[in-house]
Amino acid sequence: MGIKPQDAMKMLAQTLEGAAQLLLSNEQTHPALEIEKVTTPGGITIKGVNELEMAGFSAAVIRALKASV
Repeated sequence: MGIKPQDAMKMLAQTLEGAAQLLLSNEQTHPALEIEKVTTPGGITIKGVNELEMAGFSAAVIRALKASV
């Protein structure tokens, strides 16, 4: 991709931090609602989200949480 591993890690960490802050700042929201607010149909962000879902990301997170409690 042409991105240095250290830069990719920093970008990912900042993305996750921003998403967490967004969700924690509003208890009345849901991740799907926030995704709709920040994505454009056919845009690169929703393409990335769709790839995560096709790879089973949400299901894997749910399984991990269930296994941890």
